[in-house]
Amino acid sequence: QKKFKVPTLFVTNAGNSMRARKAQQLSEWLGVEVLEDQVVMSHSPLKMFRQFHNKHILVNGQGPLKEIAQNIGFSRVTTTEELAYSFPNLDKMDHQRRKAAPCAFEKFFPRIEAVILFGEPVRWETPLQLIMDVLLTNGHPSDELVDIPYPHIPVLACNMDLLWMSEHKLPRLGHGCFMNSLEGLYQKVTGKELKYTALIGKPSEITYHHADFLLSQQAKLMGVDHIKTIYCIGDNPETDIYGGNLYNRYLQRRKHLNGHKQDKKVRVAATTLKADADFLDEESDEGDLEDTQMFQRDSGANLHVIRSLEEDTLGMEKASCCESILVCTGVFKTTTNFVSFASNRMSSHNHRDFVIDPTLTTPNHVVPNVLEAVKLVFEKEEFS
Repeated sequence: QKKFKVPTLFVTNAGNSMRARKAQQLSEWLGVEVLEDQVVMSHSPLKMFRQFHNKHILVNGQGPLKEIAQNIGFSRVTTTEELAYSFPNLDKMDHQRRKAAPCAFEKFFPRIEAVILFGEPVRWETPLQLIMDVLLTNGHPSDELVDIPYPHIPVLACNMDLLWMSEHKLPRLGHGCFMNSLEGLYQKVTGKELKYTALIGKPSEITYHHADFLLSQQAKLMGVDHIKTIYCIGDNPETDIYGGNLYNRYLQRRKHLNGHKQDKKVRVAATTLKADADFLDEESDEGDLEDTQMFQRDSGANLHVIRSLEEDTLGMEKASCCESILVCTGVFKTTTNFVSFASNRMSSHNHRDFVIDPTLTTPNHVVPNVLEAVKLVFEKEEFS
């Protein structure tokens, strides 16, 4: 089987399968050996969130969720399906599925300490109900509602894509739509805003930090001393391109700061949500506001992990820049303004917590498809 000659990663917002399975699929589709370490799923960076690995977590999505969660380090995992089985009185949406309550052992069920949204579920109504129950009861869904706890228990979400492209001509609803529904329900019921402890997957900066780290490791194994330019190829201006350009902004600021502070570690000042406080290992510095700008729009937990990565890779030479290449085979098409870049339309397809800078949705290059994108990279790098 053919092998890659240049360091290559596949960064996807899919979260319903194991990395090994996705690597196998890519190998079959491309006719080139794709290793597990060349795949970054939306949930892959969660392996760095060690402060949650021993917590009892509720996971939502589809596919082998328990296996996925355990594979990235979580030891105490309950799915929404298991929660519905353990608390038969919670799921009342489908009248055909209503069950008489057995002899309950609900009071012995260990408290849910965090919720992780891996991706959109097959049936939305039950997970929406059960996640609301867990948030409103501080992780004890059998308890009576006395006072609504706020801040609520931590919620971590992977893959914020509102839309994604399948074989159909129109984009399909993605996990961002499920998140939007949950946020709306929580706001309507409590009058308060649902807060995320971490948002992971493109365009979150932590995904690109994680990808850069894996790319550097892969380069070393291939005998490549240093990657000067990272090329991000994608079909969505508000996730792929925005994330790539955001990471390029970080690289430029880091280079600028290192020019002024040769012997000083890059530190991060973070204002964390109160819900994050118990899960951060140390207090954030209050100085160096300029450093903070490198990590705009990321949560306290994300910042903590980014800081750890920075310290782990101290002395490792990072890429000089990250160039974005938009392909016209997905949600973006040149014939429609449904999804565009640098537009003045009022709606934004990005997540609520990401304030889109239109300049970051503008790609460095636009090409018809991935093949043309690869040709462009080879031409720019004079690679044959």
